[in-house]
Amino acid sequence: MKPPAPETFEGQILALLPSLRRYSRSLTRSDADGEDLLQDCVEKVLARRMQWRGLNLRGWVLTVMTNLYRNQRRSTVRGGLVDLDGAVDLAAPETHDDPLERSRLEIALNGLSEDHRAVLMLVVIEGYTYQEVASALDLPIGTVMSRLSRARRQIADRMKADNIITLRRPK
Repeated sequence: MKPPAPETFEGQILALLPSLRRYSRSLTRSDADGEDLLQDCVEKVLARRMQWRGLNLRGWVLTVMTNLYRNQRRSTVRGGLVDLDGAVDLAAPETHDDPLERSRLEIALNGLSEDHRAVLMLVVIEGYTYQEVASALDLPIGTVMSRLSRARRQIADRMKADNIITLRRPK
């Protein structure tokens, strides 16, 4: 079977898959749940392609994914089941200076609220503009900027705090 042409709707969705996969994993904090969310999103987008107005496919798909995640989370919380053991595999380069850097970054990212983490991932990792993120998450642009600033500050503070090594004084 021949892959869809990049100018077709399916081809454009296919081109978005890597960034959608990263975003879904950052939302769910789990590879498996992220893949499930990605699959649900692509399925819904393909089934509802007639609702797309032809303006900003990436923004529309991100909005669909964000809403799916929020709805799934809401129904999970109502059901009393919350997955506390989820973990995110972040694609971060290993550093030679500090072998624990990736682990520390992962812990710092997981310590953010989901609202702050979503904005941080979309702007910093995916490279979306503030306006695109505001549209996708249905937020005022000032809120996006504020959440991004707070998320960056929290990450920096956490990374600095985790880097403190206390030494005992010799007697």
